[in-house]
Parts: sequence; structure tokens; C-alpha cells
Amino acid sequence: MDPMKHIMMLSTVGLLMTTSLQAQDTGSEPDEKSLMEQGAELFFKGLRQEMEPALESMLEMAEQFGPSMLSFLEEMGPALADLVDEVQDWSAYHAPEMLPNGDIIIRKKQPEELAPEAVEPDGAPEQTDI
Repeated sequence: MDPMKHIMMLSTVGLLMTTSLQAQDTGSEPDEKSLMEQGAELFFKGLRQEMEPALESMLEMAEQFGPSMLSFLEEMGPALADLVDEVQDWSAYHAPEMLPNGDIIIRKKQPEELAPEAVEPDGAPEQTDI
């Protein structure tokens, strides 16, 4: 699963669990709950128990990488935003790689590496303004 989708799913589950817990803590619910309410309560209780290790792991990871990511975004954010604005088609590039000297490069794919729909009739790749 894509890491962003995984994080979004965990966030949604966390929000649902928080909402469920807040509703339980208000004490404003009647003494008798419908079967739907009981089922939802049991479902979220089980889900909360299953997700607890993953949520704890995610919090530990955020504590570990949070400060360095914030520093990176503060320093590199504007340059990355400019790069994103200039590149029209990210599929025309390879994934970034780090060279032994520490430089990070993003190589453009050769025409034969591109998907057929990304190659113009004359065999040249589509132009991107970088």
C-alpha cells in the first residue's frame, strides 16, 4: 500500500476513534443502545485494539524523523516547489538517486524507456521546460 494512503487511512481511523470516544465520554447517550450502536462500538473497539501498535509505531517514527524533516522542508521547500512547477510529466524521469559523493540526481529517461504514448511521432520524447 502507498505510504500516503496508509497514513491517510490511519488518520481517518484515529479521527473516527476519537469521535467515538468523545461520544462515549459525554454521558449524554441513553442507557439502551440500538444494535447498530452496539455493533459500531464493538467494531471501533476492536479496530482500536488492532491499530494501536501501528499508531504507536507511527508516533515513534514521527518523533524520530519529525525534526529532520522539518529542517529539510524549511531549507529545500522553496527549491522543490520551483522544481515541481517546472516539471510537467514526472513519468519522463527516473527515481532520484544519490551518488557516492552525496549529490542527488534525477535522470531523464531515454526515448526507448518512455511509455509509447509519451513519445511523439518523430520518436523524440515530449519536451518539458526545465
